[in-house]
Amino acid sequence: MVNRVALDISDPATPSNLAVLETAMLWKFWKLCRISLARETVGYEYRLIPEAQEFFENQILNNYTQNNVYNFATHLNQNAKSTLFSDFLTQDSAISRAKRAAAGLCLRCNVSYPILKACQKIDSLFGGEKRFTYKDLLPFVLDDDGKTLIVLDSQAKNQLVLDDRGKTQPTNYKFFTVEVLRTFKADSQSSMSLDNWAYLQTKQNQEVKNFLSEFGFQHLSDWAILNRARRKQIESLSERDRQLINVFHAVYRRDRREHRSAGVLKCPDPSNSQLQEMLTALQKQNVTVKSNVELIAELKQVAVQLKQYDVWSSREPLEICDPNTGNDVLRPDLPHASTDELNVEQQEILEFLHQQLKSALIQSIEQEISACLAKLEKSKSYAIFAQRFIPGLQLYYCQGMSLKEIVPLLEMSSWDQARRVFNPGELINNIRARTVEKILDSTIAKAQEKGLTQIPPEPEYLKTLTEQIELFADVEIFKEAAEEIRAGKNRQMNSLYARQLRVYFSKITPPKKGVK
Repeated sequence: MVNRVALDISDPATPSNLAVLETAMLWKFWKLCRISLARETVGYEYRLIPEAQEFFENQILNNYTQNNVYNFATHLNQNAKSTLFSDFLTQDSAISRAKRAAAGLCLRCNVSYPILKACQKIDSLFGGEKRFTYKDLLPFVLDDDGKTLIVLDSQAKNQLVLDDRGKTQPTNYKFFTVEVLRTFKADSQSSMSLDNWAYLQTKQNQEVKNFLSEFGFQHLSDWAILNRARRKQIESLSERDRQLINVFHAVYRRDRREHRSAGVLKCPDPSNSQLQEMLTALQKQNVTVKSNVELIAELKQVAVQLKQYDVWSSREPLEICDPNTGNDVLRPDLPHASTDELNVEQQEILEFLHQQLKSALIQSIEQEISACLAKLEKSKSYAIFAQRFIPGLQLYYCQGMSLKEIVPLLEMSSWDQARRVFNPGELINNIRARTVEKILDSTIAKAQEKGLTQIPPEPEYLKTLTEQIELFADVEIFKEAAEEIRAGKNRQMNSLYARQLRVYFSKITPPKKGVK
């Protein structure tokens, strides 16, 4: 007889359970990310949905043995999500509406997390010069109450509310989470992942777009991008491209001022007479361009390079999901198809950067915790707390306890003493510094290998690269981690940083007796 999974959901901090839960992040199927006015610092909370948890345990977890639950964790998208989608979308009369709604409830919880992340990434697109944060976007998309049972009609075009008697009726208000699920092609091998689909749909949400339009978030034409190019952007171009854009400005900007005074707001295509005037000016500068068609092509290529500059300066994601593979790839509006060897090499560096992040975080956690333990052991005043350091962090990150609650459990004298010993904020800062340093070192080595930088790197190159890596690490990991510890009472430790800490703890802490 095969034993079923010994997985106690009520005790997720148990090390053996933790490895499974953290690897697969199963709790996302029964905890809904939703708006919280009470949590003003972050603007959202994770709400346990008992109906979703019960359904997931009974319909998903109970169907896996202990041996293959780890394999299930690794292939979560192909197993749990596909099973839930099958139940949610089915029109099979043998599947009750209640089961369809419960499966949908699990998926609604799961999809709420990439929706939140999309809002946070949209926030980062604007840099620091803005008058809003991601919290202002949440009411448009995190509108799910986690209580109303929803199924889809036979054509999967409309949301239907399911009442206590099992009857359905149309609803005027459509939950955004359900709309993301409704429009997702779950059965298509060529479709993007659910997380990437949720991210895309959040960015395209009409209410979000209307809100952002007030802050200048808009897709500009090539001519608008060229027209607004600034000196710092132009300096990054080649000599030939600088000459092209300077001639473009001399002709197009001159006429553009007249168009604007006449009330024409949109940047029109350059006219033949304008293009001819630009060609004449370029000839005087010994720049050979054979025709208007060739000039337009070259100007559009310059616009692509300026878009790439904007990606870095405005923190816009460098990758999107490839619908054919479901993998993240460089955005198509970046010049990755260019035959320019430098551009190709730079893109390899960007891909390399993403690959380095997680391994750098794992190594940094291990090294920093070891350093903290060594420091405590050498301290005359705090050596007695060295053995309590990891248990204290486990209480903080696994049980969600505050330092005040940890004090009596570890026989410490005060909150201030606990803060000096554990200091979660300093731990984040030190792990962040180590992570950034590791990525910086490996990136510079890669750049030198590809001949993209001098040895040693120029100070300005090093400064710019460090800033971009710090920003990258903050957006992906440390911004959310810092927000968690500032959240105060009832904080939820669900960031990538917190999850990786818990995985680390599960590896170094032996399992409890009796836990299979």
